[in-house]
Amino acid sequence: MIRLENVCVAYNRTFKALENISLTIEKGEAVGIIGANGAGKTTLMSVIMGLVDFEGSITVDDIPLEKKNFDAIRRKIGIVIQNSDNQMFMPTVYEDIVFGPLNYGISREDAEKKADEILKDLGISELKHRHNHRLSGGEKRMAAIATVLAMSPETVLMDEPSSALDPYNRRLIINTINSLSVTKLIAYHDLDLILDTCNRVVLLSKGRIVADGTADSILKDRELLEANRMELPLRYAGNN
Repeated sequence: MIRLENVCVAYNRTFKALENISLTIEKGEAVGIIGANGAGKTTLMSVIMGLVDFEGSITVDDIPLEKKNFDAIRRKIGIVIQNSDNQMFMPTVYEDIVFGPLNYGISREDAEKKADEILKDLGISELKHRHNHRLSGGEKRMAAIATVLAMSPETVLMDEPSSALDPYNRRLIINTINSLSVTKLIAYHDLDLILDTCNRVVLLSKGRIVADGTADSILKDRELLEANRMELPLRYAGNN
């Protein structure tokens, strides 16, 4: 469980990227974090990972998010960032996947076994020995997810997971997200993907939570979305 209480993030004295955010994510939930550009989606993901300074309180399974606890918390949470090029830094996909487990003290034999299992589960075994710089955008995004899953996180954060992908790879990412049996937080302005992957939605605007409810109720609310600079998902737009 992740709990935020009165969390604020200020990048300068006049601008608050997040303001008085109180939010609880229960184990097993799939939660979409939506909002227009600049609403605070990426900052919210970053603060949960302890990547930015904040005021207020954040706990992960009742462990306070403090510097001394970063290692324990980051073993529980994995993040797939917007730009997979910044996440894949070893020469090949396989080396990237085993890197994290090896650094956590897992034996090479077990790390390699886990990597093979994840590649098979995601349907990307053919990428095993591919060089990262020769992967397509969709392949690289799938490989990045594999590196996160290799760490056996209890929660996965995803920031714009299908950004710049073609329709085939976008559907592949959606199917992969839905197959993950972990807690998921997905930050995106693609409301159709959120509708396909999440059962709960949190709407941010100017760093504040303005709505929190079922995906269906929020994503059908044209007035609410338009008031916060968003449009209905395409699935609903034709019916209104």
